Amino acid sequence: MRILLKFVIDCDADAAWRALHSPRAVAELYGPLLQMDPLAAEGLPTSLESGADVPVQLSIAGALPVGRQLIHVSERRVEEADGDVRILRDSGIPLTGPLAALDVWDHQMAVSPAPGDPTRTLWRDRLVIGGAAAPALWPGLWATWQWRGARIRALAPSWAHDPAPAPEPEPDPESARVHLTDEA
Repeated sequence: MRILLKFVIDCDADAAWRALHSPRAVAELYGPLLQMDPLAAEGLPTSLESGADVPVQLSIAGALPVGRQLIHVSERRVEEADGDVRILRDSGIPLTGPLAALDVWDHQMAVSPAPGDPTRTLWRDRLVIGGAAAPALWPGLWATWQWRGARIRALAPSWAHDPAPAPEPEPDPESARVHLTDEA
């Protein structure tokens, strides 16, 4: 079973790619509904690198545990006419809780420059789940992914590494006058 999202967000593809690698940014996508806490003693890494295995505890608002999840990160690039598509894949698996009844968890997030506007990003998100429990869990995951999509759109402008410069103030006409003096 699949859940698909596709939309344009207000940041460039480099900023979106950095956010995908940030455990803090990823955790914000589910907040305040779900909280993601590290299970490893050293906490969450500063960046999700390809090959990383990151165990996390998920809870509702930090109060009600809903299960543990292993995030396993890999990445790849695909060339398309409008530019490179960068894909981050979480092929980890739910370890405990209701989602542990799933046999398949394959979450891929793709970012590329938006067609016709390289200052914006085309975001594609695909979750594939499988197993006997998938039909029962799909509606809740679909609703969660709609929430997640709204959070991505809302948070994306804050992912910009370098905000646009402020416009130059108009010069004051009085200070722009040239004062001529008599030279001796």
